[in-house]
Amino acid sequence: MSESTNFVTTIDVKLESQMVTDLESQGFTISKPPYTLFSAKKKGISCTLYSSGKLVVQGKEKAEFIEFYLEPILQTFTYSYPKIQAEMSVDKAINTRSSGVKVSEQESSIKSRIGIDESGKGDFFGPLCIAGVYATSQSALELKAMGVKDSKDLNDLAILKLAKIIRANYVHHIVKINPQKYNELYAQFKNLNYLLAWGHATTIEQLVTRTGCRNIVVDQFANERVVLTALKRKNLELDVFQRHRAEEDLVVAAASILAREAFLLGLQMLGEEFSIKLPKGASSATIEAGKLFVRRYGIDALGQVGKLHFKTLNSIQ
Repeated sequence: MSESTNFVTTIDVKLESQMVTDLESQGFTISKPPYTLFSAKKKGISCTLYSSGKLVVQGKEKAEFIEFYLEPILQTFTYSYPKIQAEMSVDKAINTRSSGVKVSEQESSIKSRIGIDESGKGDFFGPLCIAGVYATSQSALELKAMGVKDSKDLNDLAILKLAKIIRANYVHHIVKINPQKYNELYAQFKNLNYLLAWGHATTIEQLVTRTGCRNIVVDQFANERVVLTALKRKNLELDVFQRHRAEEDLVVAAASILAREAFLLGLQMLGEEFSIKLPKGASSATIEAGKLFVRRYGIDALGQVGKLHFKTLNSIQ
């Protein structure tokens, strides 16, 4: 889907009032041309809802607008992408590092796949990050030679080092949701698993589009149908393997490393922005840092660095 192509879908016109309020808060200028319910514009993006219910989005910023605003609020339409290329052509073209690993007959039967994992869902401060990595049967084995394993079994320095190599040599996609946007999305989904499933589905969709691979490995959701439903909403029919401790799969482990790197760097950037060390997790140190933040910047600013649905908030206020 090129940047010049308009995105067009049909929605329930009852959403007009909510969308106008949301878009005004995001800095859009609202007008009402003939035959429309509203037209919203700001630099790089315009969104027009016609009286018929037809919604038109255009502009170079439309992809982010669709994924981070429209999809969560509507949850009923598919963002159309160009026809995906065959997986075989990607297998031949992908640039993976040579590790000298020989592939046995049994190992060569391992399917090319996309692994998905997330980081930050248990941390009060910092972003929620969902990462996906695509690997061929050969390049999946090379991950082991690199020392890739579940990010929870690696220290921060090792994660940053390995993530740099993975990003340079493997097709990947990362959805990074900073706290302010996270709180907005959580208010719409009202359930962390639904929010996570949307993030997983968005990451999967991007990688399927780029690679043509239809084999997906993800960690087991409490309700396994949550992520399948999110994929169905995007009209994606894939072979999805949900398993407990999916990070034992090397490709999922690689994704866990990219997700953790994105979280660590995001947490560091927020700490530097507000000149406060923001701890990982949701411990007593987190509560003390939260109280310090509130003393300096006020309770209303806490949503810029923290996930406000956490019970931790009760101890900070």
